[in-house]
Amino acid sequence: MAGINIGIVVADASTYRHFADHGLWSFVRSGWLDIVMAHPGAWIGLLAAGEVAIGLAFLGPKPWPRTAYAAAIGFHVALMSFGWGVWLWAVPAIGGLVIAARHDLGADAGRARSPARTAT
Repeated sequence: MAGINIGIVVADASTYRHFADHGLWSFVRSGWLDIVMAHPGAWIGLLAAGEVAIGLAFLGPKPWPRTAYAAAIGFHVALMSFGWGVWLWAVPAIGGLVIAARHDLGADAGRARSPARTAT
């Protein structure tokens, strides 16, 4: 998504103008307009940098994947404050991330508890 977000900002930053129109709280709606849309290139650039950092953390050595899962889940939870429509994406994404984290991180924990196996 980092590339898509940067592409949209470069092409027409005003595309993001109405993103928070259905925010669940007034501070989300006003903060988006007053802060993010005041300098969308900078703020969406920071968002894209965060997305890249999370993606790289998934690929990194321990403990970075655990941090990446926590950050990605936290990001989607925060994203839900932008309105009920976002929940259509965020809830399944959170569910998928939780399942993937349990699989990936649980597999690591299982390997740590079980004796090492040798290939035959």
